[in-house]
Amino acid sequence: MKHALLSPSILAADFSHLGDDIKKIEDGGGNFVHIDVMDGHFVPPVTFGQPVISSIRSITKLPFDVHLMVQNPEFSIASFAEAGADYITFHYEATNHADLCIQKIRELGKKPGIAICPSTPVSVLEELLPLVDIVLVMTVNPGWGGQKLIPYTVDKVKKLADIQKEKSYNYLISVDGGVNETTLSSVLDAGTDIVVSGSSFFRGTLTWKA
Repeated sequence: MKHALLSPSILAADFSHLGDDIKKIEDGGGNFVHIDVMDGHFVPPVTFGQPVISSIRSITKLPFDVHLMVQNPEFSIASFAEAGADYITFHYEATNHADLCIQKIRELGKKPGIAICPSTPVSVLEELLPLVDIVLVMTVNPGWGGQKLIPYTVDKVKKLADIQKEKSYNYLISVDGGVNETTLSSVLDAGTDIVVSGSSFFRGTLTWKA
C-alpha cells in the first residue's frame, strides 16, 4: 500500500473553534490544511473566503491547500494567494482558461493544482498534467461533506498514477470525498499521494497510518 500525505478539510471543522481544530490537524499527522472555498455558483453552498484564510494563516505553519470551487477562478487567484494560500487548486470545469490560471498561480509564487469532478474524464487534462503540482480527483460530487465515495472515480486515480509513472511527471494525485476506514485502502492502492478527509478525520474515525 502506497504511503500518502494527509490533508484534512476544515469544511468539517467546528467553525466556532477553528484554531483548536487546526491544532487537531497538526496533532493528527496532517501534512496540509485543506480549505474548500465555495461560491454558491459553481456549487450551491457558500463557505468561506479570503478573510477567514488570512485570519488563520498565522496560527499554523502547515501549507494551505486551497481548493477553489468557484466559477471563473482566474478573477480571484491573486486575492487567495495574498490571503496565504500555498497551493491553489481550481476546477477544470469552472473556467475556459485553465492554462492562464496555472500561469497566474505560478507567477504569484504559489503551486497550481487542477481538480476534476466525478463525471469529467482524465483525458481532458492531457496537456495540463506536466504544468501542475496537484491533480485533485473528486471522489464525490463537489459541494457537500459526508458523501459516499463514488467507486468509478478510483479508476481515474489509477489512470493518473499510470501517466505519472510513464511520463515521469511530478504532480501529486489527491482524492477528495468519502475517504474513511473502509475506502482508504482502495484509493491508496490506486496510487493516491494526498488524501483529503473532512468528516472522518474530525469525527476521529479515520486513524492515519498511511
